[in-house]
Parts: sequence; structure tokens; C-alpha cells
Amino acid sequence: MTKKTTEQANEHVLMAADQVDILLVLEGTYPYVHGGVSSWVHEIITAFPQYTFGAIFLGSIPEDYKGILYDLPKNLIHLETYYLFDFTQFPEIEPHQGNAEAHEFVGTMHEWFREPEGCQFDEHINNLDFYLDPKKGVDYKQFLYCKESWKYISKMYDEHCTDPSFIDYFWQVRNMHTPIWQCAQIANTAPKARMVHTISTGYAGFLAGLIKHNQNIPMALSEHGIYTKERRIELLKSKLYNPQNSLAFEKNFDISYLKKIWMGFFEALGRYCYRASDPIVSLFEETRSRQVIEGADEARTLVIPNGINIDRFRSIRQVNRKEIPPVFCLLGRVVPIKDIKTFIRAMRSIINKIPKAEAWIVGPTDESPAYMEECNSLIESLDLQDKVKFLGHQDPVEIFPKIGLMVLSSISEGLPLVILEAYAAGIPVVSTDVGSCRQLIEGDREEDRAIGSSGRVVGMADPIAFSAACLELACDTGEWNKCSKAAVTRVEKYYADNLMFDSYKEIYEGALS
Repeated sequence: MTKKTTEQANEHVLMAADQVDILLVLEGTYPYVHGGVSSWVHEIITAFPQYTFGAIFLGSIPEDYKGILYDLPKNLIHLETYYLFDFTQFPEIEPHQGNAEAHEFVGTMHEWFREPEGCQFDEHINNLDFYLDPKKGVDYKQFLYCKESWKYISKMYDEHCTDPSFIDYFWQVRNMHTPIWQCAQIANTAPKARMVHTISTGYAGFLAGLIKHNQNIPMALSEHGIYTKERRIELLKSKLYNPQNSLAFEKNFDISYLKKIWMGFFEALGRYCYRASDPIVSLFEETRSRQVIEGADEARTLVIPNGINIDRFRSIRQVNRKEIPPVFCLLGRVVPIKDIKTFIRAMRSIINKIPKAEAWIVGPTDESPAYMEECNSLIESLDLQDKVKFLGHQDPVEIFPKIGLMVLSSISEGLPLVILEAYAAGIPVVSTDVGSCRQLIEGDREEDRAIGSSGRVVGMADPIAFSAACLELACDTGEWNKCSKAAVTRVEKYYADNLMFDSYKEIYEGALS
């Protein structure tokens, strides 16, 4: 097998270890991004000091991240960082004919992406020699620059597309396949591990699967949200511009085919990850059922809800309030999937009833500059400049004593840690009906529902219903205190972090033994 040189391999390694107990594969999260998933990863590493951890981080481009945002635990002894869409990292151009026979498998792979349901993965998919040794397959340079790759892309364009610019089609299809070869290179130089644990499907799940097969070790998957579902949402909203910015799609350009194969691509990666993983962990029953629909073996699925350190919030817990601060707080990233704009629209109605009310949006504001600009324009159009405040990343312990309600206006969630943290502080929540939010607010079994409601649930993208629910709690101290009591009871009974850690201890001990 062709190995990278030491210099090439170390280029992306920030902390190096020859071997770790558990190798985490992370996409767009820890330790470069704040958020619920990153906090969960940090807590998992910290909770198991008896094990050594390594982490491989996959990002988009370097400019999207501002460096490490966490104090890394001592038992995290290996860290690698890669950017899958950093085109400056392409190998030197070296044109040649290419391996025609091996390219037949590239065509098979593309067919999987186009029609992932029911596909049976060929042995080539796990064989790193195929991606790395030009004599045994199609290496990275061949894939990027050889005539056989050009012939195949041209053939697919002629067969399936009529209106799109070939330049745009070329870049979309090539950028779709490029991370496959990048992941193979990363898997080839990954540290030895006793098990691999991925926190999503997608690119991270594919890389974890390659490492599992290459090292012949156990693999676990913990999905906080359904990755393929979130990518579908993004693709349906996207305009699919050429990433090289050389030519934008025309207004009448039929992008349905490209969107279809991108969706199929992520579905195929998800199915590959499910096939490699045991166990396949979800946060709540609805997500587990969705995993089965997406191709997971039901016998290998299980539910482990998120948990939090309740004691951290006990000292700031707000109970039996006589006055409710007129501050409505959304703790999350300013990105389209959080639907910040619905919350902003709802604030216009809230302020009409409570003139002193304020909206605090606590979280990173730089992940989607275009969406941030849209939010600011909306704030200005609704004359809310002095009422809606973007506070950036903050410690919830500092924020919670000053707010009256926690709100989530998202169009997609898993099991949000911010709801559990608010509950531990005794703060009710108003949320859209996504992910496990209804379960968290109303309960999901008879004894849980008997605790009572700990907030309100409304439909997505409905600012009128959202504002009405917020006003119902903010203007009724008795109802607020009732929900506050239910919130504390629910989080202490079902969502303490020791319950979650016990479940993962069983997984780790089973794999590492």
C-alpha cells in the first residue's frame, strides 16, 4: 500500500499519538465550533479519563473556522484537522490516460450515489489500495486529471443533462467525488485505535467506515440528528452555484438532476455508515425509526438520550418567581436551520404587548454571513434595532438568571442540550415541533407526561403562534412557575448525564474488551 510521507502525514496533525483507545471522527463540530454536539463530545471525552482518545476533524475550508474553542482534555492525545473543500490542497497536475478497467468501479460508485436504495457495496469501497495505488485502482491524481475521468463525466452529462452548463456540471460532480479519495488518504495514515466512534454519517461516517475496515476494529455511530435529512433541507433551499464561481446557473437551468444525485450521495454515505456501525445510537425513538427507514439494521439501533451536568445549574435555578424577566433567549447558531427570522418576526408581536421585552440571540454569528445579513435587514424593517441583540457565544450559567424564557424556532433538531440546560436552571421553553422537542416539553411516556408541560410547542415557521405561546407564559406567573417545576422534575428524572455516561460506558467496555 502506498503511504504518505511523514512530512505529508504530519501536515494536518496538531497532536500526534501512535495509538489511542477510541478514535472520534467529527465533521464540522468539536473542537472548532461551539454548539450542542461539540459540548457533548467534550463531555464524553472528559467523562472517561481511563481511555485515551484521538480525534479527526473534517471541515469545509480553513476560513470557516477560528481555531480551537475548547480547553482540550488531557486524555485527548491525538488531533488531526482536514478541510475537504480547500482546493489549494489539490495535488500537482499530472495528465495521463488512466486505468480504464479500474474506472469501471468509479462508474459503479456514481451509480450508487444516483440510486442508493438497495445498493450492495462492492469490496472496492473498503480497499484503500484502490484509492491510493495507481497500479491497483484509481488514485487521487488519476481521478482528478486523467482522460478516463473526463470521459466518464462527459458521458454522464450527455446521458442525463440537457440544459446545464457542462462547466457547472463538471465541478459539481467532481466536488461530489473528491472527498471519497481524501477520506481514503486520511484513513491510510490514521493512528491505530481499538475502536472508532463517529458522531454523524456523511463524510465523517464514511471515513470512520474506511478506518474500521482498514484496521479491523469495532465502530460505533452516535447520530444527534439525521444527517441525510439536514442535507436534503439544505439542498432543497440551495441554488447550487458553481463553487469555482466561473459561471452561475442560468435562471431556467433545471437543477433537479444535480440535486437528486447530491441527495443520493449523502444517502449512500449514510447507508454505508449504518452497515459498518454496531451500535447505531440515536437520541430518541423518532430518530431511531428514521435511521431504520434510511437503511440501518433495526437490531443494531438503540436510543441513548442526551444528558447534562445538572449540578452546574443548580445554584442559578429560578423557582417560584414573582416577576418574569421580559427577556426571550434563543441559544443557538445564526444559521438558516435555526430559523432565527421566525423568532425575530414573533418579537414584533411580543413587544407590542410587552414594550420592555428583548430578544437575546446567544451563539456564533459568523457561520452564515448571508443569513446574518438577512436577519439584520429584517430587524431593521420591523424597527427592532434596540430590541433584538446578538450576544455571540456566552456561558449559559451567566445568561440564564437574566432571562424569562428559552426559545427554539428551528426547522430541524435532535435532542437539544440547550433545552435540558434551561430546565436544570428552572426555565420553561417555547419550541417548534421538531426533533425530540415535543417529547422534552410534554413527555413521551405515561409517567413522563404525568409530570406536566414544561413549556409550549408550536408549528414551524409560524411567528403568530410562536409569539402567542411566548406571551402565554411570560404574562402568567402561575403558569410559568408550574412549567418551571415540571422542567426541573423532568430533567432530573430522565436527563442527568450519569445516565448517558453509564450507557456509553457499556458500549466502550463491550468494544474495547
